[in-house]
Amino acid sequence: MNKYVKMEVLLPEEYIEKVRNALNDIGVLRVGNYDHVISYSMVKGYWRPLEEATPFNGSIGEISFGTECKMEFKCLYEKIEEVENIIRSVHPYEEPVINVLSLLK
Repeated sequence: MNKYVKMEVLLPEEYIEKVRNALNDIGVLRVGNYDHVISYSMVKGYWRPLEEATPFNGSIGEISFGTECKMEFKCLYEKIEEVENIIRSVHPYEEPVINVLSLLK
């Protein structure tokens, strides 16, 4: 198994700095002689909050469409759980999308 994974997080643009700073505080976003190393891009998507939801954006039972960001960064495999906990503590969505992808090397 590779010692690093790629993390992807979908979030509103105004939360990127909060998540970035929290992750950098534990040393996750360091690459060589740099820290705060992330990239992000704008993405579009659909969602419909169900009856039990407490939506950050949108209305119960209605399909919504909008733009958010996909933030990406490299992370040590052994830090995945800690990183996910930090993201969930800062992220505004009740169910944040956090993808963990294996790297080939």
